[in-house]
Amino acid sequence: MEPKESRVQGLSASGFHRIAYRDWGPRDAGRTVVCVHGLTRNGRDFDALAAHLAQAGWRVICPDVVGRGDSDWLGNAAHYGYAQYLQDMTALLARLDVEEVDWIGTSMGGLIGMMLAACRGHPIKRLVVNDVGPLIPKAALERIAEYVGQTWAFADLAEAERHVCKAYGGFGDLTAAQWAKLTRDSLRPGPDGGYLSNYDPGIGAPFVGQPLKDVDLWATWDAISCPVLLLRGAQSDLLSTETAAEMRRRGPPTRLVEIPGAGHAPALLSPFEFAAIRDWLDETAAR
Repeated sequence: MEPKESRVQGLSASGFHRIAYRDWGPRDAGRTVVCVHGLTRNGRDFDALAAHLAQAGWRVICPDVVGRGDSDWLGNAAHYGYAQYLQDMTALLARLDVEEVDWIGTSMGGLIGMMLAACRGHPIKRLVVNDVGPLIPKAALERIAEYVGQTWAFADLAEAERHVCKAYGGFGDLTAAQWAKLTRDSLRPGPDGGYLSNYDPGIGAPFVGQPLKDVDLWATWDAISCPVLLLRGAQSDLLSTETAAEMRRRGPPTRLVEIPGAGHAPALLSPFEFAAIRDWLDETAAR
């Protein structure tokens, strides 16, 4: 099964930009799922999960957030940030012409989903949050800042794969074929041969020029009313066990599933992860 490649226009202070997305499954499906990736990733991370859900008859939308994958880069790196991402995802939702969606978000994609679901009149029916929460510790942000704003260049695929396996080791115990695909999806051709990372180094602008500190979004979490499935890598340094427990105690009704062998963030490539997501979506849809 192959998705339809589509684009929708977003608008920033730099002008218009194209947001690429892949549209899986029947266009007239009764259920639509939007899957949004992490900070330096792209929508190809969800190919396997999207194919799995599309085979069940669901429509699955996997965008590349601006500055990543096949989407345009912004003319001014200062415009990268959640205000822009929320605007772009709102434009995408309008293009889909559906009244409600289920949202699956990894890390940054989970935060975007949380922020949308905290807004009055939002269209998110069910929210799956993959290894992120309303309290992000400074130490995790410092680790991310070490690599996010850099331009990574590789002479060949083997060198690139060594980097990807190290940088994204928290994804879990993946097969050689899965690492190879993640590597290919992480790259774009270099101008003089070789490969570059498939994102704008400018997305790291929010990490530059200001002291990093814990991020507190508990007010956002408390404003969410839709049911939440919270996935946590058992060795995550970004979503602590204490934060996950507090997320279950307060805010929206939340189920927690820990992913063994993963840190930040589970890759959502295993049958266990597929079943956890699909079973919860089915169960909550039947209520």
